[in-house]
Amino acid sequence: MSRINIKRAVENIRSGTTVYTPVVELIVNAIQAIRAVKPTGGSIGVTVLRHDQVDMIDKIAAVDGFIVRDDGVGFNEEHRNSFDTLYTALKALDGGKGFGRFTCLKYFHRFTVESVFQDGTARKMRSFAMGDGNDIIIDEKVTDAGVAAIGSAVTISGARGVKFPDKGLDVIARVLVEKLLPYFIDPNSECPQIVMRDEQGGGSVILNDYLGQTNRQIVELSVLNHELRLKALDKDEVFTVRVFKFYVPRANKSKISLVAHRREVTDVTMQTYIPEFADEFYDKTSEGEHAKDRNYIIKAYVFGDYLDGNVSLERGAFNFEKDNDLVYGISQSQIEALAATIAQDAVGQEISARRERKQARIRDYINDEAPWHRGLSRDTDFSSLSMKPTPQEIELHLQAAKFQMETRARAEVKQILLSEDTEDLKDRVTEVVGRISQTSKNDLIHYVSLRKCVLEHFDKSLELGNDGKYKSEGDVHDIVMPRRKDTDQIDYEQHNLWILDERLNFTEYVSSDKPLDGKTGDRTDLTIFGKRVAFRGDNEASNPITIFEFKKPQRHDFVNPSSDEDPIEQIVRYVNDIRDGKYKTPSGRDILVSQNTPFYGYVVCDFTQKVKNWLEREKDFTVMPDGLGYFRWHGNIKLYIEVLSWTKVQRDAEMRNKVFFHKLGI
Repeated sequence: MSRINIKRAVENIRSGTTVYTPVVELIVNAIQAIRAVKPTGGSIGVTVLRHDQVDMIDKIAAVDGFIVRDDGVGFNEEHRNSFDTLYTALKALDGGKGFGRFTCLKYFHRFTVESVFQDGTARKMRSFAMGDGNDIIIDEKVTDAGVAAIGSAVTISGARGVKFPDKGLDVIARVLVEKLLPYFIDPNSECPQIVMRDEQGGGSVILNDYLGQTNRQIVELSVLNHELRLKALDKDEVFTVRVFKFYVPRANKSKISLVAHRREVTDVTMQTYIPEFADEFYDKTSEGEHAKDRNYIIKAYVFGDYLDGNVSLERGAFNFEKDNDLVYGISQSQIEALAATIAQDAVGQEISARRERKQARIRDYINDEAPWHRGLSRDTDFSSLSMKPTPQEIELHLQAAKFQMETRARAEVKQILLSEDTEDLKDRVTEVVGRISQTSKNDLIHYVSLRKCVLEHFDKSLELGNDGKYKSEGDVHDIVMPRRKDTDQIDYEQHNLWILDERLNFTEYVSSDKPLDGKTGDRTDLTIFGKRVAFRGDNEASNPITIFEFKKPQRHDFVNPSSDEDPIEQIVRYVNDIRDGKYKTPSGRDILVSQNTPFYGYVVCDFTQKVKNWLEREKDFTVMPDGLGYFRWHGNIKLYIEVLSWTKVQRDAEMRNKVFFHKLGI
């Protein structure tokens, strides 16, 4: 009779097992018992035991245990003695560790066996319980069985502190199928029929049917190459990856499962390695008005001798490390990462579409909020970023990329300084300096210095020239933004819209002195869309449209009654024409507006007395507190107009940038 401290053995079970582990252990033992006497066929029945009290919300009692019945070899003397031996080697060739039954006592109080077996020419019945003291087998009885069918019924009951997480028969069956899938798909051994029932009635579920041809819920996907190879310390290890669709999944995350001896040992969400697996996938089940989508996840199972040889005693983990294994040579994350790429190939088109949507989010963030990152973004790898990144995540990713570039640049500078090889020194220095100029603080110094130069040039453009004349409005216009261009044709740093308003730096689309109809019609000096009204994905008509009109310094003839260049009337006409749908974007799309689309109009000119009188007496404008501008609200067409003096534009721009000039000492 064995003597072992069973309680201590159970307490020492490492993490990695779950409350489902004992059920899987009993079903696997049943499969092995059947295959010991039957190469094909056989049946296993799994009965769900429940507590007496029904849950008031779910209307179903919680799970208290399971009975697993099989028509296998039974607990003959050999199998009985194996059960009574710690770390028995009876099933070693089939991956047995001789310890699985102890996990049952970790989650259930009671473990009992009733079994009929062949003993010579007679049949005997053996019943016993598993002890929790020093004896593995207790309360054993052996009697004649007459003509009773050979097989076993193993019961685990009395759930311990950890409540069984699921209640519904279908849900429990689905989890067991996922964990036992390697047995169902093994081409070398047919899986017996496994039927699950509820002791309280309500029908049954055949686990094998999940992979059946009719209305199946698990489908294997074809991949170009099932194998992956990794180099261990002394040899190459080969792994096989099989990828499946799980329709109407219990979990909504695609996973990678590592398998040892046909049992799922670990799983990890696939998005850990490929973020685009974060959401479920969908198949259309029909076409037409009543078409529905059928949701599914992807699950990749990985098999290999390396996994079989390094699984832990409890089958809840592996002996090798999760990352950077120096003892065994191959880590868990290495295997999972390569398996994820194989799964990606199986659903490549949908993954590509999700990546395109992610890139669109990144582009929108950079265009809307961080245009200074455009250069950096071209050299940044966003593959590890989540599928639907928030602005904060994108910014942090870009900052991390910038830091890495700066670190590499500093390392290369140090290497250049220490190097005695001067043959390619010039090319290397040029390359490093070019990289530094994109990522370091010198960018800011350069940019602010450029602003200083632009403002000085702008100031001179408002003064009398050597010929005694003022610059034309076109010359001044080009300083703010080149004429006949839009933001699709020039880079962010090639315009100076910040002179007018810092917010215009974040404008996604600007048309400068281009016909609004894309041909030869009327054109504003600047037409600015807060977002790409016609290009954006959501196409919101509520986005504001801003129109600028520039007038030559000291010019005032546009206020004459006979003038056809009244800038106020021009802006009103542009607004009405846009509202009437007369103009399109440069790509030929409608400029979408609604009744409540806001319009902003700005006229920039010099305030001669004639212009002031015209604004106050004829146009009914209100003077601003500083006396350098006027404003008016046209409520019926949702248009707000400001008339600003060149002096105000110039002073405000200098004031906004003055602190930066001071800090840099320029």
